[in-house]
Amino acid sequence: MARYTGPVCRRCRREGEKLFLKGEKCVKNSCPVAKRPTPPGQHGNARPKKLSEYGQQLREKQKAKRIYGVLEKQFRKYFEIARNIPGVTGENLLRLLELRLDNVVFRLGYGRSRTEARQIVRHNLITVNGKRVNIPSYQVKVGDVIAVRDKSKSLDRFKEVLDMTNGRPIPDWLTREAEQLRGVVAALPTREHITIPVKETYIVELYSK
Repeated sequence: MARYTGPVCRRCRREGEKLFLKGEKCVKNSCPVAKRPTPPGQHGNARPKKLSEYGQQLREKQKAKRIYGVLEKQFRKYFEIARNIPGVTGENLLRLLELRLDNVVFRLGYGRSRTEARQIVRHNLITVNGKRVNIPSYQVKVGDVIAVRDKSKSLDRFKEVLDMTNGRPIPDWLTREAEQLRGVVAALPTREHITIPVKETYIVELYSK
């Protein structure tokens, strides 16, 4: 499967804001976005040009893809599914992305970043309703119980992760039992619960052309 292997912080600099792709590093003073708040490349310090309508739409799409760690082909599939679901297409799209298993693991605080949460899922450390699931894109449903495997709860990696994510707020659509290292999807996320800095209407306009 194709994946991005370049410098992660370069992506945040390109969008001009922190996308929190590196977990702990993003909240430290060593964050490259804080030290060099200009786009990457030799023309990064040049006077920024005003984006066209298409440019604004493209940037919002790229931002959403980078936050959730999804490549173009898969992202387009999510959009097609969202368009065929009753309701607002943009909100449906973000809801589908939020209900990915790797994102839920991240939201529950079991990963410092979505990248780490994806790795945790792939390493068979997570169960859904008592069964191991190692597919990061697995769509969870209301009532699903997401938990760290019993054999993995004592791993030092989770102790370190939980120490770092202890103060991170849990979305209202999830409930977490911290001591048992498990959480429950209590409801479907609504737009007000999805706090990522993305204007989803721009994405819908881009794909609707």
